[in-house]
Amino acid sequence: MKKTKPQRVNELTKQEAFVKKHKQYHHRISSCRIFIFLSFLILWELAAYAGWIDAFFFSSPSRVVRCLIELMTEKSLMMHIGITLFETLLSFILVIVIGMGTATLLWYSAGVSEVLEPYLVVLNSLPKSALAPLFIVWLGTGTPTIIVAGVSVALFGSIISLYTGFRQVDKEKITLIYTLGGSKKDAFGKVVLPASIPTILSTMKVNIGLALVGVVIGEFLAARRGLGYLIIYGTQVFQMHMVITSILLLCIIAMGLYLTIQWLEHYYKKHL
Repeated sequence: MKKTKPQRVNELTKQEAFVKKHKQYHHRISSCRIFIFLSFLILWELAAYAGWIDAFFFSSPSRVVRCLIELMTEKSLMMHIGITLFETLLSFILVIVIGMGTATLLWYSAGVSEVLEPYLVVLNSLPKSALAPLFIVWLGTGTPTIIVAGVSVALFGSIISLYTGFRQVDKEKITLIYTLGGSKKDAFGKVVLPASIPTILSTMKVNIGLALVGVVIGEFLAARRGLGYLIIYGTQVFQMHMVITSILLLCIIAMGLYLTIQWLEHYYKKHL
């Protein structure tokens, strides 16, 4: 039965109202976030100005801005940011490649997964900061040590998450592939991998933050450049505004990387 013109117009009106309501909801959420952030900055500045907190130890937004301008004037800030961002992205890419490869191997071989799973759980539970001194002894100070530290923080949890996601794919669809004469490669490429894309994207959102954490840990111990180095240097010379400025820049980088992965997730869902 064909729909009449008034019915189609009514459906379009309801759809437009839903879209408008959805946009208004997101605008309210964004406004609340901005309000909370600005309130925090104002309260922080007032507390430092009124002497409620010691500005030498806790700094203030105005001091952070002055420090940011000084670092940009010295033309060293972008270099430190670039180094940390490069090391984080390289660590993240290595985590995705190694994690996907290992999780795929575990899915292909039940025997290998049963042998390696306890080791993965133990390595994932191990505090990665305890391994950093060993990386320095083995690899020396520099970029390789920092990248290995970034990879070590995120890798094992990534493998476990991806492998778990692969195993949770509908087994009836896999059986159907086998029934139609498909191989295990066909089952993985046509069923398991497409069905696991939401899990992969979700894992990527977690891994990008963990890679940044690992890189900063590495920079604390084995770097002469990067935001982690600025934090350690600022602590040693009691320039707390430099420390807090570097921490805030790390927060901005983490948010930017997370939003990039989130945009990829929304793009995938939109074109699904």
